[in-house]
Formats: sequence, C-alpha cells, structure tokens
Amino acid sequence: MRVKHFLDLADITEADLRAMLAEGRRRKAARAGAPKGAADADAPLKDHLLALIFEKNSTRTRFSFDVAMRQLGGGSIVVSASDMQLGRGETIADTARVLSRYVDAMMLRTGPHEKLVELAGHASVPVLNGLTDFSHPCQILADLMTVEERFGDLQPRRALWCGDGNNVAVSWIQACALLGWELTLACPEGYRGDLGPVLAWAEARGRAPALSSDLSAAATGAEIVIADTFVSMGQDDAEARLADLAPFAVTADVMARAAPNALFLHCLPAHRGEEVSAEVIDGPQSAVWDEAENRVHAQKAALLWCFGKVAL
Repeated sequence: MRVKHFLDLADITEADLRAMLAEGRRRKAARAGAPKGAADADAPLKDHLLALIFEKNSTRTRFSFDVAMRQLGGGSIVVSASDMQLGRGETIADTARVLSRYVDAMMLRTGPHEKLVELAGHASVPVLNGLTDFSHPCQILADLMTVEERFGDLQPRRALWCGDGNNVAVSWIQACALLGWELTLACPEGYRGDLGPVLAWAEARGRAPALSSDLSAAATGAEIVIADTFVSMGQDDAEARLADLAPFAVTADVMARAAPNALFLHCLPAHRGEEVSAEVIDGPQSAVWDEAENRVHAQKAALLWCFGKVAL
C-alpha cells in the first residue's frame, strides 16, 4: 500500500483539505469539556507511536503534536536532531529506514524542505511537515479551521497576507488556490522571497494571488488579515527587516479598512509593536488563541488522513 505523507498543500486535493477540516471540527466538538490528556472515545491510533524530530525550536508544534497523539490514543517520542546520530552525520535516508522500524509515523520540523522530502522518500511510514523554510501546511489547516468556526463556513473569502513572502505565505497561497479564495499578498518588492514557483503553480490553476506594495489599499474589504513575525529563526538582518517591513504592520488603521467583520490571524510567536499592534492582536477581531488551539485538532485530522482514517 502506498504510504501517504502530509508534506505540502500542493500535494493534496481540495477534497482532501475539506475532509481533514471536517474531521478536525468533528473531533474537537466530540471531546468538548474532556480533560486535555484524555483519549478520544474511539482512540483511532491506539498503540501507535509518532516520532517528533526538531531541527528548529518550537512551542506550538511540539505541544500540539504530542497532545494530538495522546488524544488519538497513541504516544510520541520527542527528540532534537542533536539528540540523534542525524546530528552527527548519519544520513537522512538511514534515519528514515531505522525509524520506520520503530514508529508508525514521523514529523519533522526543519529548515531545507529537501530534507523533509528525502525523509519521506526513504520512510515506509507516513511523514508530516511540522515546518520547513518552504511551507507550513499544519499551521494553515488550523487557520482554516479557525476561519470556519468564526464565519460558519468555508465559502470563498478575501484574504490578505501582510509582510514578507515566507513559508506561511506559501501555504496560504496553496490553500487559497485549492479553495478558490481571493488572496492579496501585501509584500514589499524585496521581500517576496522565492515565491516564483508557488505563484506559477497557483496561476496554472487560474487562482494566482494579487501582489501589492500598498497595504492600505490592499486591506480594503479584506475578511481575513494575516501576519507573521518580521524576523524568523536564523535571519541575522533583523534591523534592516524591521525597518523595511514596518509599513506592512497590521494596525488598527489597517483593520478599519478591512471588512467590518474581518478576522486577524497570526501563527505566533508574535512581536507586538512590530508586525502587529497590541491593540489588534489583543482586540476583539483577533482569533490567534483559537488558531493556536486548533493546531491540535487539525493535526489529529492530518495524522488520521495519513493513516487512511478520514472519509473523503
């Protein structure tokens, strides 16, 4: 049987995406009021083990995947690359082959996307993307779940990305293309990263996002306003980035130009006074805490999808 990996939203269909979101919503509702460490009633991954491998620091990814596996009835083993021979020169291929004998699935949070693809290529168990420099699909599953909770559906929306063209922006481009949403990327010219391939992918589907260098104009009528930190892990040009990206910060003025019921999303961690004002992230239009919570439920759905336990 072909192993199903969850590496990138571009690899799945709209039906897959909607099925995972429906599964996440169903499981969240079914355990309302239950202790967070209690397993779901059906414990669909009872006795299954997930390896959580971190080459980059994490709060939400680490906790949410661990909690997700416990709620699904399984368990997890959490390691950093420096804890393993992977950090001492063992190949990714050999690591994949060995861990496939020990665990039922793996999650990798790393830098180069190629590492994730290589791990999946040599693993005989499902591999999930906990974040790479290219994309962050698990985050967008949680984001979309939050949007659906707040608006009541996943009908086409007008979304606005504010900041540089990073990995979260890539996954938003892919999600909007799959769902037929209108997306505008408000990014300064020098901060559109390596968006060329994903923009071409979206354009081939007739769903290319708009690009704008004017945040105020782009914000008009937006229903979902999304930001991310202006300085990510491993970037050493913080002063220049903060200065160049300052005009793309989400402030109360930006939200005032958006739709009256506009929602603010942020994958966290946030830096108040940089990419978003405290007034916005701590205000009534912010859904960031629901968004963070939904990482657990969305990732449960992704895990179950990998094991063929999500109905399409």
